[in-house]
Amino acid sequence: MLCVTNLLLHGLDVPQVYHANTLLHDVLDYTEDDQVDVVLMNPPYGGSEKADVKNHFPADLASSETADLFMSVIMYRLKQNGRAAVILPDGFLFGTDNTKVNIKKKLLREFNLHTIIRLPGSVFSPYTSITTNILFFDKTHPTKETWFYRLDMPEGYKHFSKTKPMKLEHFQPVLDWWNDRKEIVEDGFDKARKFMVRQLTDELGYNLDQCVYPHEEEEILAPLDLIHRYEEQRSSLNAEIDRVLEQITAMLGGTAE
Repeated sequence: MLCVTNLLLHGLDVPQVYHANTLLHDVLDYTEDDQVDVVLMNPPYGGSEKADVKNHFPADLASSETADLFMSVIMYRLKQNGRAAVILPDGFLFGTDNTKVNIKKKLLREFNLHTIIRLPGSVFSPYTSITTNILFFDKTHPTKETWFYRLDMPEGYKHFSKTKPMKLEHFQPVLDWWNDRKEIVEDGFDKARKFMVRQLTDELGYNLDQCVYPHEEEEILAPLDLIHRYEEQRSSLNAEIDRVLEQITAMLGGTAE
């Protein structure tokens, strides 16, 4: 009912809403009739799905993280020349475990990931403290270059909250930059920068965590958010260690076990 009401308030007089768990549909069974021109989505993240949900995805894309699974669904359901804007947590950007890397490989090889907007950490407070980003991509051609832009906290704000939420006017710097893109460096840190796809894949190992916020602020997370962030960082670090060990082993002419 909340969804229908929201759509009506935004001018969709005949909203079509289907009540189901999208993740229980085999992604390989989607046909052209299931595909759409535009995807605007803030998928659930920070949660995990049961093991049997993974059976609805190819083995290399199967994940227990809901945000990863929805990214796969979006890619399978976007029409040729379709476009998407998706909000995802930082963990998707810096994650180097096999599944996340495979999803990012598919994204960069089959879609044009042209822009990533880094959002301030408290955009969704008080509901979650997990830091998020907006990924803009379309199904026109493989990614050649990706622009990153860091949206800083507006002047006079230390953080957003339920009583001081983010407003459209706070997003104006992104809109001003969007049509006149240029690389920006502030205080020695990248605020806006363009990366060629070779840099993101070969040099950075599919780490899309670029144009980060330069000053770490004290951030008090809810216990579950804190645990989730720790799990993501630990998983990413373990995967990076495994990757480096494999490279060293290969240089020594051995096989990693």
